[in-house]
Amino acid sequence: MMRVTAARIAGFVMAAFLVAAPVLASAATWNIDPDHTSIGFKVRHLMVSNVKGVFGKVSGVVHIDDRDLAKSSVTATIDTTSIDTGVAKRDAHLKSADFLDVAKYPTMTFVSTGVTKGSGGGFKVLGNLTLHGVTRPVALEVEGLSPEVKDPMGTIRRGASASTTINRKDFGLTWNKMLEAGGVAVGDEVKINIEVEMTQAK
Repeated sequence: MMRVTAARIAGFVMAAFLVAAPVLASAATWNIDPDHTSIGFKVRHLMVSNVKGVFGKVSGVVHIDDRDLAKSSVTATIDTTSIDTGVAKRDAHLKSADFLDVAKYPTMTFVSTGVTKGSGGGFKVLGNLTLHGVTRPVALEVEGLSPEVKDPMGTIRRGASASTTINRKDFGLTWNKMLEAGGVAVGDEVKINIEVEMTQAK
């Protein structure tokens, strides 16, 4: 009887391990899905409202180690020519040498340098952002990773939300126009919100 009970317990333990294995999966590589990822931003206009926009083209690779997030990493490339604020004239100005100068700098990149614990169960991804030919350290506040989900085509997906704030002048984006009533036309702080969806690399 004792032998049978022990065997059953061992079987239960093994079954539990197999069920938990996907949750405790070790490191995996993920590709950013550009069709389901958005890089949004907003900046003050005339100091009375916010202008919002997105970059529509992004690619990159994310390496996730669920057991030790400190071993995770991110590399992403954003196409600056894909900027879209909903106003063609404004987009053209933002693409010009006054701002992004996309003819000279058609992309911006983010390369992580580390991952640390954040607040509320989230974490921070530290890295270097290269924009307008200038590289500066930034910290992305990540709310957390979604669980793995298999889509109808059998592709395994995950997602995350992140945010940060940068000063555009730190990247040499200094164009502005003074207002008659005082103040400036464009704020310096740019708030960035990221919604990323990834597919597991095969």
